[in-house]
Amino acid sequence: MTVTAAERALDVLADFPAIPAGWAYLDTAATAQKPRPVIDAIARAYGETYATVHRGVYQRSADMTLAYEAARRRVAGFIGGQPDECVFVRGATEAINLVAQCWAGTQLKAGDRILLSQLEHHSNIVPWQMVAERVGAAIDVVPLTPDQRIDLDAMAAMLRPEHKLVALAHVSNVLGSVLDVRRAADLAHGVGAKLLIDGCQAVPRMAVDVAALGCDFYVFSGHKLYGPTGIGVLWGRAELLDAMPPYQGGGSMIDRVTFARTTYAPPPTRFEAGTPHIVGVVGLGLMGASLAMGLRRAAPAPRRLPPLWGAGQPRALPGLLPPGRPEPRSAPPGHRQGPPGAGRGGDAGDARGSGPGPHFRDRPHLLATPGLPPGSDAPG
Repeated sequence: MTVTAAERALDVLADFPAIPAGWAYLDTAATAQKPRPVIDAIARAYGETYATVHRGVYQRSADMTLAYEAARRRVAGFIGGQPDECVFVRGATEAINLVAQCWAGTQLKAGDRILLSQLEHHSNIVPWQMVAERVGAAIDVVPLTPDQRIDLDAMAAMLRPEHKLVALAHVSNVLGSVLDVRRAADLAHGVGAKLLIDGCQAVPRMAVDVAALGCDFYVFSGHKLYGPTGIGVLWGRAELLDAMPPYQGGGSMIDRVTFARTTYAPPPTRFEAGTPHIVGVVGLGLMGASLAMGLRRAAPAPRRLPPLWGAGQPRALPGLLPPGRPEPRSAPPGHRQGPPGAGRGGDAGDARGSGPGPHFRDRPHLLATPGLPPGSDAPG
């Protein structure tokens, strides 16, 4: 049987045309390079098979709709969910904002509390601040352990019945620490709170099964998953999505429209207003299939890095600073690129030091944390 590019595991380097020979890309935690099958699929979708979805009455539109929904099934299977639980959004930031507006904004009231951790990206802070300010809720912050993990013992002591939502990162893109999501879910559910997990750094690097994790919402972005930009996924428990009002109005999210009254489609299309990022969904679905078939074999590479900065070799690679702890459970590539101020602003670049410096503004709250080691200012 012939194996197509979309059906085989990717080669770690040969399939990435934007990584030339002798060039090391160290910014994957911020955004991943795109493999050739994704680039080809996007070009083919725009150049040969493009049409709208869910509303055309011609064959090409029907074919593209089938491809779109097939991608949803692949993505759902990739994280252990069901297709009707997976909402396509622009990225993890929009997914968090959707939950903040459509779930927290309708469920929280004055006096309720939201629990975050000290290592969250501001995309998992600001949306909760906005909804808390609107409804009169308060935000609490879980500290880190001495080895820069979310302190679940402290979380257990902090949780109260007033906490209605807990939002935490599965894997930190600054510290590489991995959350025990199952325990966090049990703690949150013990006081009746829902748990949202930011899986942006976890999904490309480890097997994720949302059913086994026990969370209520799980979000991730396609561009960190070696897929297109402008596409991401919100997974939510079916009963929670079904009870949530729409995020935006118009397009495929409708059931029936009259001037007197509009009824809405069931999830997930209830939350996919307007013409979706059709080609982005196709590319993301392809990456879900490819990663499931073996791209995760690249994961051991970061784990080979710690010996480079062991005893006697603190700077074995020029411009590369050590992580906050000696053996990170998950160390996304592209974390520490030169000392603070060494670059020209915005992003970490290539291994030769020609790129700009780290994303300081992504984590000012974390950089201010007492005891955080130098070099922890990784891309967000």
